[in-house]
Amino acid sequence: MSSFSAFESPDSAATAAIDAAITTRHSMRAYLAQPVERALIEDILRVASRAPSGTNTQPWQVHVLTGAAKARLSQRITAAYDDPEELATHGEEYAYYPREWVSPYIDRRRKVGWDLYGLLGIAKGDKLRMHEQHGRNYLFFDAPVGLIFTIDRVMQQGSWLDYGMFLQNIMIAARARGLHTCPQAAFTQFHRLIADELALKPEQQLVCGMALGYADPAAVENSLVTEREPVAGFTRFLDAPLKG
Repeated sequence: MSSFSAFESPDSAATAAIDAAITTRHSMRAYLAQPVERALIEDILRVASRAPSGTNTQPWQVHVLTGAAKARLSQRITAAYDDPEELATHGEEYAYYPREWVSPYIDRRRKVGWDLYGLLGIAKGDKLRMHEQHGRNYLFFDAPVGLIFTIDRVMQQGSWLDYGMFLQNIMIAARARGLHTCPQAAFTQFHRLIADELALKPEQQLVCGMALGYADPAAVENSLVTEREPVAGFTRFLDAPLKG
């Protein structure tokens, strides 16, 4: 692969490789059992740590779960998720989604949901299979690596923006190495359980989880590619003052 320094422009091969890592990143929901070596995980996190952050605060904290540790967390969350009474005692610590949905966001949300369920043959109203499919989040979709991300509570909104760039860097760096990911806000509902299982400090707040591994090419759900708005749909180009 081509390389370039901080003051050089990437050549066409490097540009194509970067673009490919970005555009072939999809949220994969089924993984092979093939393990991911610790050195590779560390390499991905090292590259991702180059994400920008205000005054270099670097607010990210990563908890890497594999083997028995991942299985134990998945078991505890799944048990809570499948018990209606216990499930009712859990709730998100922060609002990831809007309190009130409006177009076009609710339309996009519904479409991706029904596109996924359609691929899986889950009919509208089949609450049991919907519950089971959502529950696969807590198995990290069978990925060999589960990532849990936390942030210190003293950090404010700007640091969460920085955190998003760090998460994106992980996903792109993983893709460049032949792996796939699925960022998962589903874990936020069980923040108290996760804090207990991972022995988090009181000042550590759960941000999200993420599955990491080699995607199963035979899994139909991995064929889902969500739509994106064209540039003209979300961009304004201004080359003159709007007011005199």
